[in-house]
Amino acid sequence: MQQMAEVAQGAATLLARLMLTVVFANAVSTKVMQFSTTAAYMQQEGIPVPKFALFAAIGLLLIGCLTLILGAWTRIGALFLLVFLATATFYFHDFWRLADPVQRQLQMFQFMKNVAIGGGLLSLAAFGGGPWSVDGWIALKQEEAESSPKPRATAKTQ
Repeated sequence: MQQMAEVAQGAATLLARLMLTVVFANAVSTKVMQFSTTAAYMQQEGIPVPKFALFAAIGLLLIGCLTLILGAWTRIGALFLLVFLATATFYFHDFWRLADPVQRQLQMFQFMKNVAIGGGLLSLAAFGGGPWSVDGWIALKQEEAESSPKPRATAKTQ
């Protein structure tokens, strides 16, 4: 029973990591392919030093995606993506500033979607990448090393 639970947990966390990565990998490709357009939009939205901010955003996205795919330093990568997501959500889905009810509702939906994605990232930050990850493999090896019997020290007699 324990083994089945571990397989289910491994599969679920791997799938969660990959599903979250797809969202952010798409954002990377869009930002890289449309760098100038994205930087101009960021400037229009009031983001200071938009080209630098865009480079930083792409860096956070790339590092976060790679860590989630591999499950290596998963907690740190999830936090990187969470920082990106929170910042993007605040600047680009600020529904509270819109007067048009249709636009307000559309942006509120995007805001709430990002809150849900943030919840998934927060779970990964709290609980790690699961047993089917580099982090899980390292934890398993450390556990095995700590539980293996230590050789006895023998006293030399003269």
